[in-house]
Amino acid sequence: MKPSGEGRAGLIYGFAAYGMWGLVPLFWPLLKPAGAAEILAHRMVWSLVLVGAVLLVLRRWAWAGELLRQPRKLGLVTIAAAVITVNWGLYIWSVNSGHVVEASLGYFINPLVTISMGVLLLKERLRPAQWAAVGVGFAAVLVLAVGYGRPPWISLTLAFSFATYGLVKKKVNLGGLESLAAETAIQFLPALGFLLWLGAQGESNFGPHGAGHASLLAATGLVTAIPLICFGAAAIRVPLSTLGLLQYLAPVFQFLLGIVYFHEAMPPERWAGFALVWLALTLLTWDALRNARRTRAEAVRLAAAKAVAPDATKEAVQGTSAS
Repeated sequence: MKPSGEGRAGLIYGFAAYGMWGLVPLFWPLLKPAGAAEILAHRMVWSLVLVGAVLLVLRRWAWAGELLRQPRKLGLVTIAAAVITVNWGLYIWSVNSGHVVEASLGYFINPLVTISMGVLLLKERLRPAQWAAVGVGFAAVLVLAVGYGRPPWISLTLAFSFATYGLVKKKVNLGGLESLAAETAIQFLPALGFLLWLGAQGESNFGPHGAGHASLLAATGLVTAIPLICFGAAAIRVPLSTLGLLQYLAPVFQFLLGIVYFHEAMPPERWAGFALVWLALTLLTWDALRNARRTRAEAVRLAAAKAVAPDATKEAVQGTSAS
């Protein structure tokens, strides 16, 4: 059991991480008139600068040499960097193009996509409730396709790219900061080259709009790294089941911002599609919590059995000696 103080701190860190991820749609429009590609390039460059500085202060660089000596692992990091580039770029474009609600849907359905990929790629077996959740989620996508008049490609691309990113990161097995440093190191030169090219063409938005706007572009590193640091602090202090519940805060905040702040349209068909998604997530969460309780109960039972076994053996030995 974790101390209650540690648990409370973990919850605070978790709320902070997912809260910041949920409110980030408020940040990207501040960077206009910079386009999504320029914002993305700044995010890559400044994230590496910030995370690199943090790792230098913490003196956590031993992993870098090990990574460079493992070509397969380095290849996986390169794949992760490519996939998260798609995810980051599309998300920034979506927010700044008036698709906040559809972007939030991508993170609502991400757990369902992750489960589906586990079945298809890792041959994992699903429990009945998980199958039901995936089926309801598939129906939701069909309803939303009717509502949008097209497949919800923004949502699906965000969900599949982030699920792929998570799958690759599991294989890499690096810490959050280390992983971000490795990925942005791969992104750095192309991103910096693109920014320099924009400057040479006279199309850069870094500087012409004042120091405040330039500072906001540089702050993309903070917006990327700080939630990740908070998430890492939460992950070591609270159970995974708690993190699993907290993860829904981000898309909930994004969804509410899309409707209340950005005033995006929500016709009845979209409400119906989102309702089906939320039903699928309710099934998924209920099943995960029930399975976690069963696992804990089984662990307690096994621990009790192990505690009783030595006592029984000791009594048997004493009885044999007495006879």
